[in-house]
Amino acid sequence: MNTLLLVDIQNDFIPGGTLPVKDGDRIIPLVKEMVWMPFDLIVATKDWHPTTHASFADNHGQEPGKHITLDGIDQILWPRHCVQGTWGAEFASGWDTTQVEKVVYKGTDPNIDSYSTFFDNAHLRSTGLEHYLKGKGVKKIFIVGLATDYCVLFSVLDAIQLGFDPYVVLEGCKGVNIHPADSEHALEAMKKAGAHLISFKDLSDVMKTKAI
Repeated sequence: MNTLLLVDIQNDFIPGGTLPVKDGDRIIPLVKEMVWMPFDLIVATKDWHPTTHASFADNHGQEPGKHITLDGIDQILWPRHCVQGTWGAEFASGWDTTQVEKVVYKGTDPNIDSYSTFFDNAHLRSTGLEHYLKGKGVKKIFIVGLATDYCVLFSVLDAIQLGFDPYVVLEGCKGVNIHPADSEHALEAMKKAGAHLISFKDLSDVMKTKAI
């Protein structure tokens, strides 16, 4: 069963948002095309933070980029982004969101961040995505979204640990790159863990192969 997972393609993560990923909007034409490809299931995720979220720098009187510890976990402080019910938390325009069968919300706990689409950063609480996908009989997951070096990375690593077979479509991901090579290192980590890194031009052929 071929499943497309669209990670955090939201207004705040593209140019014009509060936490823009460089060239994040350039994945939109590809996403627009992908949602009309013959996937059996399309799932999208949203960062969905309460206004009091502990990852927001201004909630600590700090500047973005500073590191703090939240419940024993290293946390980068980010600009306020993807606040529940705001424009920034909505899907970026330019693709047909009606093709999405399920929307999964993450980062809803004010006290801990959730980069992965499956768990919070401490792996204490599930988003419900694992249960949903396994209930549908999903094995093979094609992943695109924002950002390569955070939410895509941790989603892919968790997917592998949970027994899924993830394929990362390279042209469909862009990174934050706080450090210049962060996305490159993230892709290397995904590949080392067992993920498949594929190009969009090969997507149709790969969709025809059986999951491992």
